[in-house]
Amino acid sequence: MKTLKFAGRYVLRHWWQYLLGILALYLVDQVNVYVPEYTGNIIDGLTEQTLTLEGALNIVWMILGMGAIIAVGRFCWRFFIFGAARSIEKEIRQDMYGHLSTLSMRYFNQHKTGDLMAHFTNDLMAVRQLLGMTVITAFDATVMMILVLTQMITTVDPRLTGVSIIPLLVIAVGDVFYGRMMHKRFREKQAAFSTLTDQVQETISGIRVIKAFVQERKELYAFAKTTEATKEKNLNVVRLQALMMPLMDIIIGCSSLLTLLYGGYLAIHGEITVGQFVAFNSYIGMLVWPMMAVGECITSISQGTASLGRIFGIFKEQPDIVDSAVTDHSITALSGEVRMNRLTFAYPGQPDVPVLRDISVTIRPGETLAVIGRTGAGKTTIPSLLTRLYDTPEPGMITIGGRDVREIPLSVLREGIACVPQDNFLFSDTLQNNIAFGSADKSLESVIHAAELACIHDNIAAFPEQYQTVVGERGVTLSGGQKQRSSIARALMKDAPILILDDALSAVDTDTERNILDNLRTIRGNDRITIIIAHRISTIQDADHIMVLDDGDMVEYGTHDELIANAGLYKSLFDKQQLEKQLREEHPDQDAEGGAAHV
Repeated sequence: MKTLKFAGRYVLRHWWQYLLGILALYLVDQVNVYVPEYTGNIIDGLTEQTLTLEGALNIVWMILGMGAIIAVGRFCWRFFIFGAARSIEKEIRQDMYGHLSTLSMRYFNQHKTGDLMAHFTNDLMAVRQLLGMTVITAFDATVMMILVLTQMITTVDPRLTGVSIIPLLVIAVGDVFYGRMMHKRFREKQAAFSTLTDQVQETISGIRVIKAFVQERKELYAFAKTTEATKEKNLNVVRLQALMMPLMDIIIGCSSLLTLLYGGYLAIHGEITVGQFVAFNSYIGMLVWPMMAVGECITSISQGTASLGRIFGIFKEQPDIVDSAVTDHSITALSGEVRMNRLTFAYPGQPDVPVLRDISVTIRPGETLAVIGRTGAGKTTIPSLLTRLYDTPEPGMITIGGRDVREIPLSVLREGIACVPQDNFLFSDTLQNNIAFGSADKSLESVIHAAELACIHDNIAAFPEQYQTVVGERGVTLSGGQKQRSSIARALMKDAPILILDDALSAVDTDTERNILDNLRTIRGNDRITIIIAHRISTIQDADHIMVLDDGDMVEYGTHDELIANAGLYKSLFDKQQLEKQLREEHPDQDAEGGAAHV
């Protein structure tokens, strides 16, 4: 019921189109049912020699006029109802896209891309069919059946009508079971299509890894298995349809046979005229479409409601992270210090495995906080909590300017933080548009300035199309270092009060790293906060404060010199990296690190 109410909201927006389309459809059906009657009148008139040439021509002209009305009416119902269905499809797609953008990370972690893509393609197509052709078919079949049966009873013979429709009643009973089976099988078919779409998407995205590990044949076998399962689910639907249609043909054939036998008997005995008998057979022919349409309607309704349910499932999902009653909408910008107060956090679904425990630190405007630690220490969780991709379990664990992050409107919070994540996502667009993505100022001069600060300008200037170079999907045509520096340039374009670099310099050489850090110190004034998360100590050693994480705990905190003198984990990491640096200098041919590459 909720699913139908959901669809009803969209249908009501286009009620006038449906009304005009249904009126046109009713007019077509109303005119159609009189054609056999006039045809029968001509036959009776010619048989009994009571019809003059002028009378016959008048009837012919009336039939031609009906044909013209039918043609115009068919255009109108197609124009209005199909147009409304297309508009509703666009509106649902747009609303679904907008709703997805509001959902929290939990939803995207639990749902695959291929499944979501299936909602935007196959499911929406089935819904459009439900709200377009199925509406026409259902209304047309119902009206036509009522009008035809009425004509059969009033203009021919009620007894003959009753005999002819007995086999057709079997269809109504069978349709109930057919609809239930079709609904179930179509949902399975759509789920199989989602799996197939997701596998294709993952294979194309990971094609470099597949080729590097020579796994093409293995992936081909896996894809063949998926396509076979998809084929079987589709065949289950087709088999059911293939069974239904011949059965309906048989039933309709039985109705026609009874009409010929009993109708012929009545005509021979003079209870109906030959013209009435011919007209009645025409009416039986006109009933074939409504009977066939019943099966098509059941199929389309079963498929459409199944897809509508899948789409409605997305709209039922609500974001976990939203502005709430405590949000202060008078806050329009971020300012002041960032404070973490006994910050403890575990990801949803893993409450007994905290990734951060009892972290307390304060970062004042103009300061840089560096975070370092082994892999899995919990470093990347900090920017996720600052930007509220996830919420802290208790209020007050993270404050900005003395206000809990929950009190700051989400749009203000995220607008005030520029983050360079680990995965460095770039869109399939020009480098200029990628760098200017989060900035209101998209001028080429500003983009070039940000690129110079991120030490990527020289690389871009060497490309044939320079800043108009279109990068591949996820920036696949750029090297790791180029993607990182392009992402840094994008963050610098935003000029936000808080800048977070999450292992954003790992793929650049040490000289480039030093130049970028020097530029950051120059442009990040006394009112800006910078948080640098890194594995390399060379990246963070000049930071005002360094926090060392180990398995979610802050084990050390201080400046570079203080931590070296402390001779703890930080000193151990520093000594190992110094040794690695010494080995690279002694064997430069084995140094694979670098940031330059070619598009």
